[in-house]
Amino acid sequence: MKVSVQLIVDPDDDAAAAPMVREVFSLDRDGLTPDTLGLQLAEAQDLLVAVQDTLITHQVRDAVAAQVPCPHCGRPRRHKDTRAIVVRSLFGALRLPSPRWWHCPCRDQPTRTFQPLVAVLPERTTPELAYLQARFAGLVSYGITAKLLGKLLPLGRRLHPAVVRRQTQAVAARLEGELGEEQFSFIDTCQRDRDELPRPDLPLTVGLDGGYVHSSTQRTRRDGWFEVIAGKAVPAEGRATCFGYVQTYDTKPKRRLFEVLKAHGMQDNQQVTFLTDGGEDIRDLPCYLNPQAEHLLDWFHITMRITVMTNVAKSLQPSPPDPEFPSAGADAITEIGRNLERLKWFLWHGNVFRALQTVEDLTVALDAVPHGPEQAKLGKAVGEFDT
Repeated sequence: MKVSVQLIVDPDDDAAAAPMVREVFSLDRDGLTPDTLGLQLAEAQDLLVAVQDTLITHQVRDAVAAQVPCPHCGRPRRHKDTRAIVVRSLFGALRLPSPRWWHCPCRDQPTRTFQPLVAVLPERTTPELAYLQARFAGLVSYGITAKLLGKLLPLGRRLHPAVVRRQTQAVAARLEGELGEEQFSFIDTCQRDRDELPRPDLPLTVGLDGGYVHSSTQRTRRDGWFEVIAGKAVPAEGRATCFGYVQTYDTKPKRRLFEVLKAHGMQDNQQVTFLTDGGEDIRDLPCYLNPQAEHLLDWFHITMRITVMTNVAKSLQPSPPDPEFPSAGADAITEIGRNLERLKWFLWHGNVFRALQTVEDLTVALDAVPHGPEQAKLGKAVGEFDT
C-alpha cells in the first residue's frame, strides 16, 4: 500500500489563479505489524517538516511582496541583495531568504537600506518553542529538557542545554518586565464599591511556606544557602497555581502574589484564606491584598513545633531531691508534658485563650527545672511559640 499526502495552497489575492498542489509526503506499507501500524516518529517528523517548508515559503513570499511598494508614494523599492536569516521553530531551524532593499528617496530615513523580513520577524525563536523550553526547564534540568525536545521534535539540529538556559532566562526577564510595580496596599476600593460588585466565586485558599536551599559544596552552615518562599493558590474549582521566589532577591513579592490571585479571577469582595507557618516575612506578605482576606496558621507547622518541644521535654533532668519535697522535680517535668498535651488539644479545638494560658503555665513550670542546655532550649522554643 502506498500513501501520499498532498498540500493544496489556494491563493487569496488572485481568484483566477489555480490552487497549487504539492506532494509533501509519501510512504509504502506492506502488511500490518505493531511496527508498521500508523505513522512512526521519524515519518511524522518528515511530514511536519515538509508541510512547514511549503507553508513558510508562501508566507514569506506574500509578506515580502506586500512591502515592495513604498507606503508613502507607492513607488516600488529597489532591490540591493538577498541574505538569509535563521528562525528556530518547533519543527526545525528555518533558513529564510531575506531581501535587502534601498529606502525610497521620497522620505529621509536613518539608514540607506533595510530588510523587511527582519522587521516582521524581530525574534529568532518562535513563541511556541520558547514556551516549551521554559515550561520543561522549570520542571527538569536544562540538559534533560534539551534531550527531551530533541527526541520528540524535528528541530533539525542538536539542542544544547546552554541554549535552553538562555531562552528560559530571556522568558523570565520578559515576564519580570511585564510585572507591575510593587505596592504597599492593593486595596483601592471602598465598602460601597465592593457592595456593588457581582456575587464572587467560592473562596480561594493560598498556602505559603519557606525553605532553605543549601549548596552541595558548602563548607559551613552559613555558606552558600538562600531562602525560597513557595506557595500554591487553590481555587474551589479549576486547577491550582504554584509560584515561588527567593526572599533576598525578589523585589516584588506582593505584586507577584497579587497577579497570581488576579489570574484566578479574584474580586475585591471574594474571600481569600492564607495558610502560613507564622513566619514574620510570610505573615506580612498577604497583608493589604484583599479586604476579605483571612490569615490562618498552618496546623502542620503548629503541631511540628509542639512535637519538637515534647521531644526536648523528655530529655529534661529533674532537680536534686529535696528532703521536704522529694518529688518536686519529677512533678514539674510531668506537668510540662501534660501542659504540652493540653496546648495541642486547645489549639486543635480553636481555644486560643486557654492555649496562651497554657504557654504561661509552661514558663512557670520550667522555672522549677534545673537550669541547663535542655532547659534553655525548651524555654527558647516556648517563647518563640508564644510569639
